[in-house]
Amino acid sequence: MRFAYLLFGLSLLAFRAQAQTPATPVPDSARPAQNPVPAAKDPHDKPSFIPAPVVFYEPETGLAGGAAILPVWRLGRDSATTRKSNARLVGWYSQRKQTSLQLTHTIFTPGERYLFTGELSAYDFPIFYYGTGNNTRLADESEISYQLFIVNQRVMRGFGRQMFAGLTYRLTALRNITIEEPLTRESNRPNLLLERPARERENTFVSGFGPSFLYDGRDNILSTFRGSYLEFQTLFNGKGLGSDFTFTRYQLDARLFRPLLPSSTNTIIGGQLLGQFHSGNVPFRELANLGGISVLRGIYEGRFRDRQLVVGQVELRQKLFWRLNGAVFAGAGQVADQLGDFGLSDFKLAGGAGIRFRFNRRDRLNIRFDYGVGSGGSKGLYFGVNEAF
Repeated sequence: MRFAYLLFGLSLLAFRAQAQTPATPVPDSARPAQNPVPAAKDPHDKPSFIPAPVVFYEPETGLAGGAAILPVWRLGRDSATTRKSNARLVGWYSQRKQTSLQLTHTIFTPGERYLFTGELSAYDFPIFYYGTGNNTRLADESEISYQLFIVNQRVMRGFGRQMFAGLTYRLTALRNITIEEPLTRESNRPNLLLERPARERENTFVSGFGPSFLYDGRDNILSTFRGSYLEFQTLFNGKGLGSDFTFTRYQLDARLFRPLLPSSTNTIIGGQLLGQFHSGNVPFRELANLGGISVLRGIYEGRFRDRQLVVGQVELRQKLFWRLNGAVFAGAGQVADQLGDFGLSDFKLAGGAGIRFRFNRRDRLNIRFDYGVGSGGSKGLYFGVNEAF
């Protein structure tokens, strides 16, 4: 019933937005290599700054509510050379007494000469910690809590066609780490966080800096019909940057999107391969982990965590009617301490289905509700703004 009320409220906001959006979506086109004569600005190409209510239920949060502001705009006059920028400001409070405030942005300057992406987030919540490794047990569920502040900013210079290179800086500050329950779920052993080094249970500061490369050929970064995406970045975290821990993170993110039928965009298939690899002394909060709202929906976020991670997932997106679209998804992934520990028989599985509400048809801005089930005794209903990948 709550879901029905939410859809009704969103539809009222959508009709308000309709006055500034055409009846059919106008996709962002990939920029050509050269365009010496700027085009006149489309009179319908106006910024969108419409607030939206936030109500959702996730396995990590329980029932939660809040609000979001989801601006979409274009810098410059030419839609052929500059894709739209967007930001997301979301705040919520959950029945498990968790609070979250997150600001993310993706900004293309005119002609896509520069790309700025980043995140500024603050969290205060209890979570379940299961230890490290690819075979953690549900019986060892340990309740902990902490306050977390994240700054993640990337500045990139465009070169060639849809390619960018630049630098990334990431800071995380972890405070007030608390063991909420002294024993595990089945009271058969002490809280697993006590098995980590004592330094990781103190206030910690992680600071990293490194190069990034990106090829982004997606026609629309909010909800892609066709195109590909390839990102590689390295973060060097060390004492010279004020970090309490010294380690290096390498991340690879590759995505591909295609219409199932060349003549129609009603059915889209998308795929993602994600790898995250670490060397050095990595604290528990910075380990790679499976699960959550974007990576293997259906697995509790952090249910499996370790130094190395590989994930593959696919999603089929189908236009339904009015502003509603559907999706089915599936994926597999695993974590390991060392690269040589990965095994073909050790993949964790997750899958499910969901509904998309096209909040802004012109810009393809979706609000999504997904239900997933996965390995490790997990399942959940997820709320998200934009697609999972």
